[in-house]
Amino acid sequence: MAVSGRFFVLALAALVPIIALPGAVTWLLALTMLALVLVADMALAASPRSVALRRTLPVGVRLGEETTAVLRLANGSPRVLRARVKDGWQPSAGAANALQTLTIKPGERASMTLKLLPSRRGDLAAHHVSIRSFGPLGMAARQTTLDAPGVLRVLPPFHSKRHLPSKLRKLRELDGKAAVQIRGAGTEFDSLRDYVRGDDVRSIDWRATARRRDVVVRTWRPERDRRVVIVLDTSRTSAARIDDETALDTGIEASLLLAVLAERGGDRVSLIAYDRRIRAKVSSTGKGNMLNAMVQGLAPLEPELIELNTEAVAAQVRDVTAHRALVVLVTSLDAGAAEEGLIPLAAMLARKHLVVVAAVRDPAVDAARLDRSSSTSAYRAAAAEHALNRRAAITAVLKQSGVEVVDAAPQGLPPQLADAYIRLKAAGRL
Repeated sequence: MAVSGRFFVLALAALVPIIALPGAVTWLLALTMLALVLVADMALAASPRSVALRRTLPVGVRLGEETTAVLRLANGSPRVLRARVKDGWQPSAGAANALQTLTIKPGERASMTLKLLPSRRGDLAAHHVSIRSFGPLGMAARQTTLDAPGVLRVLPPFHSKRHLPSKLRKLRELDGKAAVQIRGAGTEFDSLRDYVRGDDVRSIDWRATARRRDVVVRTWRPERDRRVVIVLDTSRTSAARIDDETALDTGIEASLLLAVLAERGGDRVSLIAYDRRIRAKVSSTGKGNMLNAMVQGLAPLEPELIELNTEAVAAQVRDVTAHRALVVLVTSLDAGAAEEGLIPLAAMLARKHLVVVAAVRDPAVDAARLDRSSSTSAYRAAAAEHALNRRAAITAVLKQSGVEVVDAAPQGLPPQLADAYIRLKAAGRL
């Protein structure tokens, strides 16, 4: 049961005769009148349990975009339903009008449209709907909560998609579709040309040189249809918040841009989200749209507060391909995690594959290193300097093992990782 503001106004009005004619009889009459009004109004209210609910939700929505959800109510009561309905979405769904007032005649239906603006990626749930049914006087109401489960999948925003046209233009130049033909050191033969100073002597075509009596070299076209394996770390290090988002969210953005770029560049792409077990696995060799499959698979991912099982990562890569591939490890360069697991893992993978380590860098650490305005800031700057030096040392060790490292701020990591892929493609190293 619930009472409205009208009932409190009526109760205040009942004080007038009590003040004018104080006494037990006046009190008894006033309380009896209030009780009768309350009971009668509740008795004439439609039963909220007789309401049938049906929820209609969109298949998915990108983070930051507005969408609508529809809740349909059918009044199975013989009385008019005068209801205040509250849809029980979690706060991160951003329901702006979750509380609405509806009037539904007996046997009829009505719909309730909600505007949702999600503020968090993943599966957002609505478990129930609360209905408060008022009587004709609007004094009292019968209230109940009905189950109406529904799930809205909020997809990664993929803001880095804006970089895709420029990166694809560079790839088309590599493939000879634009005016510029870039020669790489791949294994796909392109053409013969005269030797110029600085060319690799291993590219000299001795038979053609003998026929022409002039030094001729072979040019190689950057190869297509190679394998790209992206391993997205979902362990505890991905839970670090950088620029108001987790490192995992930045890793997802970088992985999406690289995967789409590599697929449209003619390569076969596989993505594995992993910590101690596979959280998501998508491959471009499957049927359907790879981008849609990736965003659907990555949307519900959350950082797991466990250590990355680096020993099993090599096995996961081996399950995807037995041939040489570009392996991109989207992980952290934090000293503890890198020294114990990342460095040995990257060195082992580099013996067979071309390995790139992509890590997000906290701009606040760089800013703290430069601030020495107070004694507290000076200590903070020393700590930041120490952290950056250890990060640089880890990067140097990885590069000594033949591993490429992309270490950038959240906004810069996706395009810089894509540029690294294009450079490797242009150099014929894939």
